[in-house]
Amino acid sequence: MSIVELEVAVQKLSSKELREFMSWFDTYRDEQWDSQIATDLKLGKLAYLIAEAKEASRNKKTRPLP
Repeated sequence: MSIVELEVAVQKLSSKELREFMSWFDTYRDEQWDSQIATDLKLGKLAYLIAEAKEASRNKKTRPLP
């Protein structure tokens, strides 16, 4: 199925169906993001960010969240 076909199909959804689809898609997108973060973490791609955060914490260069 092409992007155009998907767009046409989505445009044909009822309001209820669109809400259900949007809810499903949000969950799907969140799962994809979590999976990518987990993969990047395992591959060490986030190590520099973790190191920066630890260094900032050690040097008291962080602030609490409001």
